[in-house]
Amino acid sequence: MLLHTIAEVRAKIKEWKKEGLTVGLVPTMGALHKGHLSLIKKSVEKCDKTVVSVFVNPIQFCPGEDYEKYPRTLDADRKLAEDAGVDIVFAPTPTEMYGEGHIMSNDFLTYVIPPFFYVNKLCGKSRVGHFDGVCTVVNKLFNIVQPDYAFFGEKDRQQLIIIKKMVKDLSIPIEIVPCPIVREDDGLAMSSRNKYLTPEQRKEALVLKNILFNIKTCYNSGIKDVEALTETAYSFLESCHSLEYLEFRDKNDLELKKVADSDTIVFIAVKIGEVRLIDNISLDN
Repeated sequence: MLLHTIAEVRAKIKEWKKEGLTVGLVPTMGALHKGHLSLIKKSVEKCDKTVVSVFVNPIQFCPGEDYEKYPRTLDADRKLAEDAGVDIVFAPTPTEMYGEGHIMSNDFLTYVIPPFFYVNKLCGKSRVGHFDGVCTVVNKLFNIVQPDYAFFGEKDRQQLIIIKKMVKDLSIPIEIVPCPIVREDDGLAMSSRNKYLTPEQRKEALVLKNILFNIKTCYNSGIKDVEALTETAYSFLESCHSLEYLEFRDKNDLELKKVADSDTIVFIAVKIGEVRLIDNISLDN
């Protein structure tokens, strides 16, 4: 069923809790694809009931980003979700979530601010305030849905690590379930932003997975020095690629790595035209 208000969702959750049913939450911004469906599948398998939120969250977009043109496909999302076994598609408006006069103004909101060490790097370095918006909306969704489990994709690995930190620090009684990256047949990580790419840019976007897969191959061949592994990336980059970052960080606390090991995640962000894409790979076999 499609619900638009917090009160409607809470009423339904209350019924389920009285029956002793377990609830899974899959938070999304819509434009659902196979990556989202993999999260939904895990929730449906693990939980008695599954809620998918479809909400383009205005407070996690930074000035100049694509909030207004972010793809909104609610009718298609609803059908995909319900066909996959979802019990509730929660699609609130920004006003329902934050009240009047809230959008892009922290004067009207209480924010959940994650530790600076976790957000002053990778995506957080260029998207100042982004993870404040992410943690705030996720915390609100947790409070509204009160799930037993919440499912997050590893493609947004920094986000996943920050959400797990928030849940631990605030003693939120939810188990976070990480789900593997889902890739197209040619290896491109699935993303709602892939829809922005022209056919030519779609080919150029393969640079992210090519760099990451090659680094892992080199690591598996015995190269552990991060500088040497980083050097292997440059032969893949062309003038159409604007590399924002390529970094080796610890999978638990995002500390920089000087020597790669099984706890290392390699993070990459590349801008192709006006489209910013991210990807990552674990060096743990």
